[in-house]
Amino acid sequence: MYQSKPGERVATAPIRRHRPWTLDRVAPVLMIAPSVIAIAIFVYGFIAWTGVVSLSQWRGIVPDYSFAGLENYVRIFSTARFQTNLRNTVVFTVFFLIGCLSVGLLLAVLLDQRIRAEGIFRSIYLFPMALSFVVTGTVWQWLFAPGTPQDPTGLNLLFQRLGLDVFQNWSTVSAVAPGEGWSPAGLRTKLGIPWALLPVIIAAVWQMSGFTMALYLAGLRGIPEELREAARVDGATEWQIFRNITLPLLQPITLSAVVIIGHISLKIFDLIMTQTGGGPGNATEVPGVFVYEITFKSNKYAEGAAAAMVLLLLVAVLIVPYLISNLRTETEQ
Repeated sequence: MYQSKPGERVATAPIRRHRPWTLDRVAPVLMIAPSVIAIAIFVYGFIAWTGVVSLSQWRGIVPDYSFAGLENYVRIFSTARFQTNLRNTVVFTVFFLIGCLSVGLLLAVLLDQRIRAEGIFRSIYLFPMALSFVVTGTVWQWLFAPGTPQDPTGLNLLFQRLGLDVFQNWSTVSAVAPGEGWSPAGLRTKLGIPWALLPVIIAAVWQMSGFTMALYLAGLRGIPEELREAARVDGATEWQIFRNITLPLLQPITLSAVVIIGHISLKIFDLIMTQTGGGPGNATEVPGVFVYEITFKSNKYAEGAAAAMVLLLLVAVLIVPYLISNLRTETEQ
């Protein structure tokens, strides 16, 4: 055994002292614990329960958790109604995104010109966002109410006074543009743009374009003016500056707006219910309305759960890549 010589220093391992659980360490855990528990139960727990129900044979009031596999998914995807819902979701999402991004960017560019009474215009554009989709749907339902040919109401009355009778009742028909012959083999619904869905898109764009305006305006105000001045000195036109400098720098804003607006459009429910109720027929019905109708009115809980899981998957396809991209960016930084 080695013995140290007199005066020789022997290296010893540092003694690790356990830090006691003080109030400063316990308090943050106690503060977030209720939220974590609530989210774990009422979000992820119910998602898991919905997934279990979607694989069961539960039809009726009495629960039946007998395993049915993917039978419910096959059943809903083979129905013309759910295929119509998916078509409406795609059409609504595409036009809703294009409308919100285009109108929001245009309003932001106009406000960025340092016009007079900018605060008033900014408040006016943001005001619709303060309303709920229930209020928006009700108001626009009044505007698009067809009335009768002898006594038109809403916009139909305006079209009649202007002599534009061709536009009357266009919002209440179940026709799909461009019409017949646009259904591939295997589909039981016509592909295209349902005319009755356009008023819903107009109402949604009216409400949410102010939100994208605020995002773009913040992005425009964050672009250094020196970049634009340097481009002007080099002889670039205002359009070239906007296309080659402003738009590329606004890409993160655009991505955030697409994710936020996109997930709202995919799970839209209240606007459809208050403005059209899914009609005429199923021309404006979306998966959110389908889940409500088939679950709580038809008592087909398993099929309703399957449709809800499909809706969750659609939202996840949009949200998850964005979250992964942000996580990678933060990790690299």
